[in-house]
Amino acid sequence: MASYALLSGVLFLLLAVPKSLAARLEPIDYLYDNGVEAYYRSDWPSVILNMEKALRNRELLRRYRIACRTHCASIGDFSEQPLDWGPVQDLSFFQKMLERAGCIRQCDEEKLGAPSSAHVIGEELELEFRKRSPYNYLQVAYFKIHKLDKAVAAAHTFYVGNPEHMEMRQNLEYYKMMAGVSESDFKDLEAKPHMVEFRKGVSLYADEEYTVSIAHFEKALEEYFVADLECRSLCEGAYDYEGYNYMDYNADLFQSITDHYVQVMTCRQACVSELATQPGREKPVEDFLPSHFNYLQFAYNNMENYTKAIECTKTYLLFHPADEVMNQNLVYYTAVLGEEQAALIQPRENILKYIQRSLLEKELLFFAYDIFGIPFVDPDTWTPENVMPKRLRDKQKVERETAARISEEIGNLMKEIENLVEEKTKETMDLTRSVRDGGAVPFEEVSVVMNSKTLNGSQRVVTDGVISEDECRELLRLTNAAASAGDGYRGTTSPHTPNEKFSGVTVYKALKLGQEGKVPLRSAHLYYNVTDKVRRLVESYFRLENPLYFSYSHLVCRTAIEEKQADRKDLSHPVHVDNCILNAEAMMCIKEHPAYTFRDYSAILYLNGDFEGGNFYFTELDAKTVTAEVTPQCGRMVGFSSGAENPHGVKAVTKGQRCAVALWFTLDPRHNERERVQADDLIKMLFNTEDVDIFPSNESERISSQGDKTEQAITSDGLVDSDKAPEPPTAPDSDASKEGVLGPPLDSLKSKTEL
Repeated sequence: MASYALLSGVLFLLLAVPKSLAARLEPIDYLYDNGVEAYYRSDWPSVILNMEKALRNRELLRRYRIACRTHCASIGDFSEQPLDWGPVQDLSFFQKMLERAGCIRQCDEEKLGAPSSAHVIGEELELEFRKRSPYNYLQVAYFKIHKLDKAVAAAHTFYVGNPEHMEMRQNLEYYKMMAGVSESDFKDLEAKPHMVEFRKGVSLYADEEYTVSIAHFEKALEEYFVADLECRSLCEGAYDYEGYNYMDYNADLFQSITDHYVQVMTCRQACVSELATQPGREKPVEDFLPSHFNYLQFAYNNMENYTKAIECTKTYLLFHPADEVMNQNLVYYTAVLGEEQAALIQPRENILKYIQRSLLEKELLFFAYDIFGIPFVDPDTWTPENVMPKRLRDKQKVERETAARISEEIGNLMKEIENLVEEKTKETMDLTRSVRDGGAVPFEEVSVVMNSKTLNGSQRVVTDGVISEDECRELLRLTNAAASAGDGYRGTTSPHTPNEKFSGVTVYKALKLGQEGKVPLRSAHLYYNVTDKVRRLVESYFRLENPLYFSYSHLVCRTAIEEKQADRKDLSHPVHVDNCILNAEAMMCIKEHPAYTFRDYSAILYLNGDFEGGNFYFTELDAKTVTAEVTPQCGRMVGFSSGAENPHGVKAVTKGQRCAVALWFTLDPRHNERERVQADDLIKMLFNTEDVDIFPSNESERISSQGDKTEQAITSDGLVDSDKAPEPPTAPDSDASKEGVLGPPLDSLKSKTEL
C-alpha cells in the first residue's frame, strides 16, 4: 500500500536520528512556561524562540513515538503464534509481548534519551496545544518585531481552530488592510494533509471539474491511511485510570489486560471521529471515509472510466450495501462495461481489510460493554446491526425509550414553568416601562411629538428634528450611490411584497465604499454618526440603566413598482414583532428561533416624505386593530421596545420612494453587530477620534460611545488586545438506454458534505 510505504520511509528517517538530537529535546512544559513569561516581559524574541521550540519538540516527540511503536509492531508479530502448543501457547504469546515492550523501551531511550513517559505533559497544557494557544502568543510577538507574514500565519492558524474568537477575527481583518500582507500569508500551519486534499476535491467537484478532483480525492485517501496508522499507534500509551486513584486499582492479570486493551481499542475507534473533524468544529464530517468513494464513483463516471467507477461503487457498498442510489449506479455501470468484465472488478482490498478489522474491534468492544459495562459509542453509521449483541440492543432500546419519556415529561414541565415566568416577567416589565418612559432628550434640536400615551401603547416615542433637511438630502444621495438591490435581504429585491423593490446599504459597506472613493466619505461618516445619535437618543429617552448595542443597522429604500400598483391590497411590510414570532390568531408572540430574540429596542429614522402611502403603524396582537399611525418625514424618528407589546407594520408605498435608516438594538453585548465593530475600527483608522462625534449631547457628562462598550483596548498597533494578553491568558455530474437500467448514475453528493 502506497500510504504505508510512505509512512515507512518517514519512520526509517526518524529511527535513524542520532542520540545527540534526543539530548536537545527540552521539556515542552518548560518551553511553554518560558514563552508565557517572556510574553509578559514583552521579550518578543524569547516568546518566539520558546513557543516555536515547544511546538517543534511536541511534533518531534509525537513522530518518535509513532516511529518506535510502528517499528516494534513488525517485530512482535502475534500472527506467527503456533496453534498446537497447548499450555505453551500462553508463554509464546507473552514472549511476543515482552519482545515488543523491550523494543519500544529501547527505541524510546535511544531516540528520546529516556522512557517515553518522561516526556508526558499535563492535561491542561495538552489542551492548550489542542486549542492552538501558542499561535496566539506567536502572532503578537511576530507582529511586534514586524514579521507580518509569520504573524498572519500564526493568527490564521489560531483562528481556524477557534472561529468564535472575536479578537483574533478583528486582528485578521486588520491584517488584510495592511500593506505588505498577501493572501498566501493566511495559511493554516496545523492543517491535516488528508483534510486539505479532501476539501480541495470537494470544491473542484462542486465546480464540476471532475478530472482534477479525482487526484485530490485519491491523495486524500492516501493521506487518510497514513494519519489513521499514526493515530492508532498513539493509542498504545499508558493506562488512563479515568479519575480514580491507581492505588485502589486491584484487578487481576486478565482483568487488567482487558481494561487496558479495551481502552486502546476505544481510542483506535475514536480515530474515525478525530480524522473526520475539521479544526474549530465540534462534530466530525458524517460518513467521511465512505464519502470519498461516493465522490470518486461519480467523478470517474464523468471521465467515462467505468472500471474505476465500478471499483469505487463496490467499495462504497462495502460500507452501505443497501444504498439504493449506489446499487442503481452499479447496475448502470455494469450495463455499460459488460457483466463479465464488471464481475472481475473487486472493491479496494485495503478498504475491505479496514472494515474487517474495524468490525472485529467493535464486536470486542460491544462484548466488553455487555459483560463488563465498559461504555462504547460507535463512531460509524455503517456498522451492521448484528455486530452488537441482541441483549445489548434490547437493553439500549429500553433505555432510549425511558430517556425519551422522561425527557418529554421534563420538557413539558419546563415549558409550564417558562410560561409562568414569562407572564410574571412581562407584567413586571410593563410596569417598569410605564414608569421609565419619557426620559431626557439629550439634543436641543430634537423634540418629542408623540409619546407612549398619545401612541396608545407602551415604550413608544416619535421625535422630530433628529437630522436636518440638508443631512436628509445627503443620506438620500448616499443611498442612490451606494445601495444594492436586495441588500440586507439575502439578495431578495422584493422580500415583503412583489409590488415594491428594496435596496439598502449597511454602515460598514458605506464606509468601505467611501474609503475606496466610490461614494463621498463625508456622507458615509454622517451615516455612521447618525446611527449613533439615534442609539443615544433611544437609550436616554427610555431611561435605560444598561447601554444599548447595535444589533443591525440598515439604510433602506422601498420603491413602488409603477405597473404593479393597481388594486393593491397588500402591505409594504406585514405586521410583525421584532424579537418574537407573532401568531395573530392566537394573539400571542413566541420568543424562539428564527426570531431575533436578543433585540430589545428598535428605531426608524425617516429621510423623506415625498411619496404616497408608506405610513408606519402600531397594532394590537391581533395584527388588525390599529392603535397608532406615524407619517414619515425628514428627520422624524419612531422608537419603541422590540417585544410583543409593539406589533407594527408599514402600509403599501403606492408611488415614489420611501427611505429610512432602520436600527435594531440589543442590551446583550454578545450580540453586538460584527459589522459595527468593523465600522468602529475603520472610523478610528480614517478619522481623528475627536472628529468622530458630530452630534454632541447636551449633558455635561457625555453618554459613552459604542466603542467604549466593547470593553476592548485597541493597541497603538491597531490589534485588539484584551487585557494585553492572549486567551488564555486573554489577547490578541451516456443517455444510452440499457435493459434493466433505471437511468444514468445519480449524483447524491451535491451539498452532502458540509465544509
